[in-house]
Amino acid sequence: MTKQLFVFLLFSVTAACSQKNKDNYVPKPKGYPRIDLPEHAYQTLPPVHPYQFEFSRYARILPDTFARSEPHWIFVHYPKYQASVQLTYKPVRNDPGRLKAMLEDSYKLAAKHNIKAYAIEERVMKTPSGLTANLIELSGEVPSQFQFITTDTTTHFLRGALYFNTATANDSLAPVIEYIKQDMVHMLNTLKWRQ
Repeated sequence: MTKQLFVFLLFSVTAACSQKNKDNYVPKPKGYPRIDLPEHAYQTLPPVHPYQFEFSRYARILPDTFARSEPHWIFVHYPKYQASVQLTYKPVRNDPGRLKAMLEDSYKLAAKHNIKAYAIEERVMKTPSGLTANLIELSGEVPSQFQFITTDTTTHFLRGALYFNTATANDSLAPVIEYIKQDMVHMLNTLKWRQ
């Protein structure tokens, strides 16, 4: 009888403990894969465009093949991260009206993200070579998280915008966004206009 009582008590305690664990079950949050980012390393853009800079060794230069693309529009493509920095270049032709229109277009393109952006921060950056660049950082579930505009006001105009070809949420892409932003700032810091 004692053995049966012992088995009964053991079973009761085990059942009670397993029921208690079921009542306290908390679902685990969705996990994201770990992203290992390499050390930054750079190479020089071949001298085939009216601009030159250093870009990541982990990126490839691809031509912009959209129907409305112009000469010297390129993508700095990061295949591992399904990301690209789209660079659009336009000659200013010493025309203040043309420059004004290009600047307005750039700001309109950034403003299109207002629907999904919960913050847009703009700041001005001076490069070591004396160029000025406007940096635009967008927060939220936006298609482009970081953009820049730079010009010498008379001859050259360059706009860069970061895009991802993935539906992954921006908060999970944050390390990659920060990594590529550093590369974009390096592009600007090494940018030189070619005549």
